[in-house]
Amino acid sequence: MQRIDKVWWCIAALSGAMMVMLGAYAAHGLASRTTEAMVSAVETGVRYQAWHTLAIMIVLVWRQVQPHAGQRWVLSLWALGMACFSGSLYLMALAGLNLGIVTPIGGLLLMAGWLALGAVALLAQRRHT
Repeated sequence: MQRIDKVWWCIAALSGAMMVMLGAYAAHGLASRTTEAMVSAVETGVRYQAWHTLAIMIVLVWRQVQPHAGQRWVLSLWALGMACFSGSLYLMALAGLNLGIVTPIGGLLLMAGWLALGAVALLAQRRHT
């Protein structure tokens, strides 16, 4: 396993631990401190983080079988997208910060990661046919 992949696995592991922690807090402790809308915002952030953490792990497994340079772009876009999208929702709900444009920028980064995944898969297919 490449050193960079070990770093990505650690990022995925930390993301997984963080989403469980924040999800549990949203379910059991946050309601008494804030509004239902803020609890819902944290739940949305956790849900998007969960799906993208799983997707990162799948791309890492794919890299073990068939590495392509573009896979790093996919991983980077998703990680940055999670930090911006989910992170801004967490900061809004937990710290009262309104980061405005950061949330939709995070969403665009997540979408860009999915489009990059498609491009990498198409290019990989062309190389092997």
